[in-house]
Amino acid sequence: MPGDSEVEMGEQSIERAPTRVRKDHDERRAQILTCARALFRERPYEAVSNTEIAAAAGVSRGLLNHYFGTKRELYLAAVEQMLHVPPIPVPAYVPGASVRDRVAESIDGWLELLERNAETWLAAVERASSGGDPRLGSLLDEARERAVDRINEVVGVGALAARHPEVRAVLRGYSGLAEAVSLEWLKRGRLTRQQAQLLLEETLLHITLDVLPRLVGEPAR
Repeated sequence: MPGDSEVEMGEQSIERAPTRVRKDHDERRAQILTCARALFRERPYEAVSNTEIAAAAGVSRGLLNHYFGTKRELYLAAVEQMLHVPPIPVPAYVPGASVRDRVAESIDGWLELLERNAETWLAAVERASSGGDPRLGSLLDEARERAVDRINEVVGVGALAARHPEVRAVLRGYSGLAEAVSLEWLKRGRLTRQQAQLLLEETLLHITLDVLPRLVGEPAR
């Protein structure tokens, strides 16, 4: 005959069981993705296995494969989720705030995002630059376009960009510089975060206030 404690344990396990099965598809998928992102942030792509991700998420390997298929698909989902966080958060307009204030705040927010997701970001940029993963390259290209939209908002050149396609081309070039600077900071250690901030901030201000007006023959707002 089981003792009282064994009966209580059995009752508790029966009560807890529905909690596990009540998770719907989206909730379970989000749980796996959260754990995957945490592991990809800590270590390079090659050093993380699906078995490890499944264990961290508290699911079977089979269930993980059911939701995401391969590790590559899961990694791409993690990168896509990270990149949909605004790459350059747009500060609210504050009376008295200068363009420099807005640029400094937005770049600081972008660098903070990269620092929190360094391994995922570096792996994504390097794998995309090698040309070996077209889908990953597409995800990054879409993120670059969103980054240009936000830069337009930050520095207030949206109307100018609508009239002059060269403006968007210049800002796409700036986004490439920003990616290169992030590698020098996060991977190679040849820049500090403060130096990266200074370089990106001064470059964007110079482009906005000096280069664009001369390029299109029209002053920026």
